[in-house]
Amino acid sequence: MARFGLIGKNIDYSFSRGYFKEKFQNLGLDHTYENVDLPSEANLEHFFANMPDFKGLNVTIPYKSAVIPFLDELDPVAESIGAVNTIKITADNRRIGFNTDHHGFVKALEPFLPLEDRSALILGTGGAAAAIVHALANLDFRIQFVSRKASETALSYEQVNRYVILDHLLIVNCTPLGTFPKVEAHPDIPYDFLSNNHLLFDLVYNPEETTFMRLGAERGARVTNGYKMLVGQAEKAWEIWNS
Repeated sequence: MARFGLIGKNIDYSFSRGYFKEKFQNLGLDHTYENVDLPSEANLEHFFANMPDFKGLNVTIPYKSAVIPFLDELDPVAESIGAVNTIKITADNRRIGFNTDHHGFVKALEPFLPLEDRSALILGTGGAAAAIVHALANLDFRIQFVSRKASETALSYEQVNRYVILDHLLIVNCTPLGTFPKVEAHPDIPYDFLSNNHLLFDLVYNPEETTFMRLGAERGARVTNGYKMLVGQAEKAWEIWNS
């Protein structure tokens, strides 16, 4: 038997626990997977100092960067992104951090490629965006950020006009807007300028169709949610734990 878990905050909703419990059952394995719900960063030090016999861990918000000081080694991709969502614990108890979010995103995006133009509008500049940008940069996409306030590297939502929409055929929602239970919330972009050349990718996976996706689909755009990305990153984590 091996023990696995998810580090996060307020994670009763978590995809990972249900996914891996079902996976273990289907594979006939007596492994366990549990949520490690930590109320603050201050609890991380205590957890890692007294860590039970885990073989592998997933990490979710808000601790993807905060766990890094407690690791012995970082995979180069995780180091570049600046965030860890998978930790492998070796036989000699070394903790190695990886980021599989970028892998999951690419796996979910592949069925929609190629797009007519490799240009992406990234809604949100928080931690969720880092792995997405890394993946898209490796696919040679031009990237434009959108944030609540304009900056040297990002447009404000007010600056997203017809020309910006027409110039970016991939639009990725990296914000939590639209997540259950606030399902009517959505990024404030001019949806009327979307066409069947656009792809709207929402990292949100609950509900299955977000308002962001619905508004795009109503205008002919292709749409997808974050579920397949989650599956892709989970499968990559499983591969790492067993390597």
